[in-house]
Amino acid sequence: MRRLLSACAPRAAAPPTSRLAALRETLKQEASAPALRKTSAPAKARKPVWLKAPAAAGANYERLRSSVRKARVATVCEEARCPNIGECWGGRAAAGDAANEAHTATATIMIMGDTCTRGCRFCSVKTSRRPDALDPEEPRRTAEAVNGWGLDYVVVTSVDRDDVHDHGAGHICDTVKELKLATPHLLVEVLTPDFGGELDRVHAVAHSGLDVFAHNIETVERLTPRVRDRRAGYRQTLAVLRAAKEANPVLVTKSSIMLGLGETDDEILQTLRDLRSHGVDVVTFGQYLQPTKRHLKVTDYVTPEQFDRWKDAADAMGFLYVASGPLVRSSYRAGELFVKNVLRGRKPQKASSAVGVEVAEPLAAASAAA
Repeated sequence: MRRLLSACAPRAAAPPTSRLAALRETLKQEASAPALRKTSAPAKARKPVWLKAPAAAGANYERLRSSVRKARVATVCEEARCPNIGECWGGRAAAGDAANEAHTATATIMIMGDTCTRGCRFCSVKTSRRPDALDPEEPRRTAEAVNGWGLDYVVVTSVDRDDVHDHGAGHICDTVKELKLATPHLLVEVLTPDFGGELDRVHAVAHSGLDVFAHNIETVERLTPRVRDRRAGYRQTLAVLRAAKEANPVLVTKSSIMLGLGETDDEILQTLRDLRSHGVDVVTFGQYLQPTKRHLKVTDYVTPEQFDRWKDAADAMGFLYVASGPLVRSSYRAGELFVKNVLRGRKPQKASSAVGVEVAEPLAAASAAA
């Protein structure tokens, strides 16, 4: 009992003078220590000035935006907050050259829902194993909406639907056919998923009546497992592009590469060689931008001069058309490139066996200039 009482008894408080001395010593040590800096969470680097796009405006842009809302049609232009929306939706007037008939108005429509069955680390689209069922009325409703927009060219893209028996190939074909029936003069580009690598589905879409078959390689082979969903392979993408060209040789085939993810020059060159050897006619380069904090960080901001260098390299390889710039996206001014380079009679050139020699000169010249 005595031990218990002694244990519970309050200890004698330290003299005020000793506590004050200890506090002074602590403050003295902190003052002499080097200032601490927050290095664990560095401030986010500001985007370069060349990544700032002008605000979207203009009569044609406002008309399209109003119509999109009334028709309840989803567009990638708005969903992805594309910086080029004003230029693409505005057409000739937005380009500052109303007399230039080559600058056509374009829009990119997203079909098969707003939820993807895959989870690529660069993409902010919602994901789920079981998205909502496909809307059988969507192809007709989309065609009616586009017919009222007065577009010359439309790009149709979609989420991946691995939960659907044909990966959505039939739905895409129906949409293309409805678009052509509603607006016969309309040029249609489809930015397709990979259909799980099932090439018979690629063939079906290639014969649906579209004008351009697009499927994005996204990044170089080494970075593909880290950047894209595990079901989206680099070689599978190349096989899809080749299958589309072989199924319908008159199609223009197209792919896109994001820069700023840590790729090397040699890897980009190899990706270009792979695309040409698989029959790809059109390639675009754009800067990767992190959509949210949960996605891959930007490794570096590629300068406009570097984008010009990659355009020269791709041109030297014989691509039918190359769009390259910080704000370029897969569907950037798609109508203009099609009108200028296909309807005016240019034909896709065959990939050269000496492609490495062809690109050496523009790359070397660009490096010397830098």
